[in-house]
Amino acid sequence: MFKIIHWMVVSRSHLLGDLLDCRWPQEFLVKLTKAEPEEMSNKLHLSQISLVIIDLASVDMQKAYQLQKHIEREYLSVKVVFIHFPRQTDARFLINASVTAGVFYFDSSLAQVGEGLSEILKGRHQIPAMLRRSMTGQHDEEDSDKLTIREREVLQALLSGNTNQDIANRLYVSESTIKTHLYRAFRKIGVSSRGQAIAWAQTHLHEVHV
Repeated sequence: MFKIIHWMVVSRSHLLGDLLDCRWPQEFLVKLTKAEPEEMSNKLHLSQISLVIIDLASVDMQKAYQLQKHIEREYLSVKVVFIHFPRQTDARFLINASVTAGVFYFDSSLAQVGEGLSEILKGRHQIPAMLRRSMTGQHDEEDSDKLTIREREVLQALLSGNTNQDIANRLYVSESTIKTHLYRAFRKIGVSSRGQAIAWAQTHLHEVHV
């Protein structure tokens, strides 16, 4: 009996969802479910989804990170593909060896994405060479080792939702000192925003206590 394959596209763009719905079901013989980020969990629970495609052009990277972590915890057989992956912003923290099956840059054509998805259907990962190293975890461990104790403390404090002033008060230093620690830490771990730093710290700094 022919097994129906179910995919889900997570995007805030209805236009993208409609466009893919016109192509992929016929191209890959799959049933396509469209969902906004807030709907993903419920729709995953109700459907036999095997692949989730997250549109980073309309889904914030921190939200995308949280969605993938949820899939990793709750759905062992589901894989994640990111489309519209940024080139200029460092988003390596999204790459997860156990869940991420594919990454396609924002300037990849639908034809290129389609070719990559065909390979993913055959069980092959489609990760750009420059990003593959992130899947080993070696880069993250090296980055973590480069951090000073104070930089690690400041990053850990971000996880509690503290402002720079809150962290400064907590560590008995000036707010400008905290900004300096954050700037240096961001460069070392390869992130460019507070949200990315929080996502990175959630994965790599569990052992730190302030």
